[in-house]
Amino acid sequence: MEQLLRQIENYRNEIESIVPNGAEALEAYRIKFLGTKGIVKSLFTEIKNVPADKKKEFGLVLNEFKQLAEAKYESWKSQATESGPGDKSKPDLTLPADTAPLGSRHPISLMRNNIIAIFQRLGFSVAEGPEIEDDWHNFTALNLPEHHPARDMQDTFYIHQNPDWLLRTHTSNIQIREMEKGVLPLRIVCPGRVYRNETISARSHCFFHQIEGLYIDENVSFADLKQTLYYFVQEMYGTDVKIRFRPSYFPFTEPSAEMDINCQICNGAGCTVCKHTGWVEILGCGMVHPKVLSNCGIDPEKYTGFAFGMGIERPALLKYGINDIRLFSENDIRFLKQFTPAI
Repeated sequence: MEQLLRQIENYRNEIESIVPNGAEALEAYRIKFLGTKGIVKSLFTEIKNVPADKKKEFGLVLNEFKQLAEAKYESWKSQATESGPGDKSKPDLTLPADTAPLGSRHPISLMRNNIIAIFQRLGFSVAEGPEIEDDWHNFTALNLPEHHPARDMQDTFYIHQNPDWLLRTHTSNIQIREMEKGVLPLRIVCPGRVYRNETISARSHCFFHQIEGLYIDENVSFADLKQTLYYFVQEMYGTDVKIRFRPSYFPFTEPSAEMDINCQICNGAGCTVCKHTGWVEILGCGMVHPKVLSNCGIDPEKYTGFAFGMGIERPALLKYGINDIRLFSENDIRFLKQFTPAI
């Protein structure tokens, strides 16, 4: 037994003198002392050779040695993990940082913000309103009484439980709500999403985005409307863009017109977007109908105004050279990445 105790003491001194030095040395230590054929296991097999009255004393010494060997291993292993290349708690600050991918704004948002910014330079403020609207604000107040044939111009999504409520077909409902407040003069643009029961194609969708404008004051004329829209188009597409007005009909404006510009995709040569005409309609406009002013409590003998409205998707198609409106709602990352700002 005395010889075994001297062996254990020698092993103890060896363990305490070991200096941790890498993963290979750690594994060699484990095999030597704690492996299935290691020193600790072999010492435990010697218990059968110890006299019965000495087994308890020997067992205490052997257990202390085993705990020392295991503690040394765990301490060494912990140090190797903390200082190793896979350690996440102590990153190498000399390495270059990972570059986070840049997000991007949706092209519709870019176009919306651009349009708003142009009109804000002319003194227009932004107004917003509900997407679920009642019949009065969406139709009747806009000179579209019940059974008016012009209602067929917009195929509407009605709320089944209450047919007096619907998904708005234009953002003109915001104009009505703002006029009802009676705060004049009024100069606003009204952006938002609208809904119409239309067949989805490269040129149309069942939901899309609009931005409408309204200016009401004393002595507002059609010339004011034209100059406002000339400024907008040239700021949006450049001074070389060609513009034309065509007479049109809208129940809420009189006189009414539609505004075309030469196709920015084919430069007027003819393509599927412009239906091979070389021109693309970008908005409708006109002088606010006196009946609409009266419906909102505004005296049409004192005040006049103009209004205009455009879809945001179509100007975006022209601005960015996109030939299919469906791309805006498909959430294709390859498409959206093209609008990531350069750095």
